Amino acid sequence: MSNARIFMLITALLEGILGIPILGGSIVIGFGYVPLFMMFVLHIITLVLSMKEYKDMHGSIAGIITSCIAWIPIVGMICHIITAILLFLSYFKYSFARHR
Repeated sequence: MSNARIFMLITALLEGILGIPILGGSIVIGFGYVPLFMMFVLHIITLVLSMKEYKDMHGSIAGIITSCIAWIPIVGMICHIITAILLFLSYFKYSFARHR
């Protein structure tokens, strides 16, 4: 498995957790918004690896934007969910394409 796919899966899972209505908000606020900065860094790493390996970059770009605006309560939750879906789609796209 490539590094880009590993980071796609990790960021997708973390975005999914942060997208859970009360849990995600509690994590972000409880840790003083540090998880948003950590996700920003992870998305940049995933973007660079995706560019290097010619993989989809949509999820990583959405994740960077999400990390910047996720401090807005409802908007942040929706953005985390959309980003998680995009990252999972990118991850599974390369997973199924490999078996053809």
